Amino acid sequence: MRFLIPLIAWTLSGACLAADAPTAFPNKPLKIVVPFAAGGSTDVMARLVGQKMAESLGQSVLIDNKPGAGGAIASEGVAKSLPDGYTLLMATTSTHAILPVAQPKLPYDAQRDFVPLGLVAKAPNVLVVSPSLGVNDVKGLLELARAKPAQLSFASSGNGTITHLVSEAFNKAAGIQATHVPYKTGVQALTDLASGSIAYQFDSITWTLPQAKAGKIKALAISSLKRSPLAPDLPTVAESGLPGFEGLTWFGLMVPAGTPLEIQHKLAKALQGALQHSDVQTKLMALGAEPAHGTPQDMQAVMREDALRWGKVIQDAGVKFE
Repeated sequence: MRFLIPLIAWTLSGACLAADAPTAFPNKPLKIVVPFAAGGSTDVMARLVGQKMAESLGQSVLIDNKPGAGGAIASEGVAKSLPDGYTLLMATTSTHAILPVAQPKLPYDAQRDFVPLGLVAKAPNVLVVSPSLGVNDVKGLLELARAKPAQLSFASSGNGTITHLVSEAFNKAAGIQATHVPYKTGVQALTDLASGSIAYQFDSITWTLPQAKAGKIKALAISSLKRSPLAPDLPTVAESGLPGFEGLTWFGLMVPAGTPLEIQHKLAKALQGALQHSDVQTKLMALGAEPAHGTPQDMQAVMREDALRWGKVIQDAGVKFE
């Protein structure tokens, strides 16, 4: 009997240790929250990497679209979620570089409330004009704008959006003045551009190239520092008279601050693994995006640099937010 008591104690102790041991991660489906509606570039990218991450993690990765307030609703939800690695955010330039500068009273802190896992991709915008404008290149557009100061109009997908700020940066670099006309969506803006109601705008290569190829609008240049494989004949803005000009949108995955380091590392590894798949790279490039490779620290640096850059553009252009 005296040998039985220690044996029972040892067995119970082992059972308690097993109960207290951390459960292997992940042991249930994960969720990527997308701050924009289904069908857009951000949503498509989240689904692409989510599917491959699911294969390596051994659990489903669900997509939860929560559009609204320029991405603030989704971002706040993730920031306040349990930091257990099961809720991720598909962050963008808008949610973590522009909004925090434009709206200082956001219900989340873009730097302190999140931990980056890594960039997914970077995508350029295309400078397009109305065919009725009668210009064929950036030089022609600038000559016309300088001959008619503040008379030309440029569109965007909304006040303070990346398409708005890229245009403001372009105007500043070129030394031209034009009137901003914000729209609710880039698609609506492109429709008015095609009709001649708007002179020019920057917008996603995904939306602009098909319309340019159809002859509805005219593409003049791309906002990346190098030409896109999707449009190798389209020059960059930088090589069209504005050296160094760049206006990209980045996309990346984040988790709430406080997520355990070992879980962060596992998710970051799964993300990088997903981006190594050739089919993911091909599909990202079909969207006009360049797959990104780098560490969480690289993403953190990009966020800080862009916050400073776009903050200056907002200040210089006198952009007002309601």
